[in-house]
Amino acid sequence: MVVSTKAIVISKIKYNDSDLIVKCYTASSGIKSYMIKNALKSKKGKFRPAYFQLLSLLEIEADHKETRSLHYFKEVRLHKTYESLHTNVFKSTVLLFLSEVLSMILNEEEANLPLFEYIETTLLWFDTVENTGIFHHQFLMGLTKFLGINPDTEHEELPYFNLQEGKFQAHNWEHCVSGGNLELLKPFLGTKFDTYLSLELSSIQKQELLNMILGYFKLHLQGFKHPKSLTVLSQVYS
Repeated sequence: MVVSTKAIVISKIKYNDSDLIVKCYTASSGIKSYMIKNALKSKKGKFRPAYFQLLSLLEIEADHKETRSLHYFKEVRLHKTYESLHTNVFKSTVLLFLSEVLSMILNEEEANLPLFEYIETTLLWFDTVENTGIFHHQFLMGLTKFLGINPDTEHEELPYFNLQEGKFQAHNWEHCVSGGNLELLKPFLGTKFDTYLSLELSSIQKQELLNMILGYFKLHLQGFKHPKSLTVLSQVYS
């Protein structure tokens, strides 16, 4: 079946000497993987490798067949051209990190238009702002709503937040956050993207906050692993 849809590039790997396998999150069909023949041979390839930079927004026409795991593009073009995401070193490092996280958690081959639109809209927003230091924290916490694991923000006057239960509570159990760490995490539970742009956090605070968020993901998403790109992200933002 030939499908026309928007798509977001989640990952790509080189196959043989000249081919690419590209995993995309599509608006019409969820996760799909595509074989691109001769992508790395400029004279022979139909589609330019530049189309397939991480988290690029595409419009594609593709041949989807249920009997195979790799599909084929018929047409590809950029849906939106980023101004800064692939040229600003801080933003491109965030894209590397987020693409790895998304590659781990997006596995369904079915449409989820609200989730697709969330990713698309937030990436376009990120392309326009200068303050980049806490975008990935906000993005991940916003993502929880679409994954069905969003925290319960009621009773935030209580002294502990249980990462495993996803709620505030009165007593200290395993996986609970309290004190300074709780004050650090609390503004990001259910936050909107433009709310805390002016929030000044030290490198240590940003790292601690990200560790709590990733810990939350590990507790709630089966198979979620420590992102390898976190080391690069920490170095760039230190």
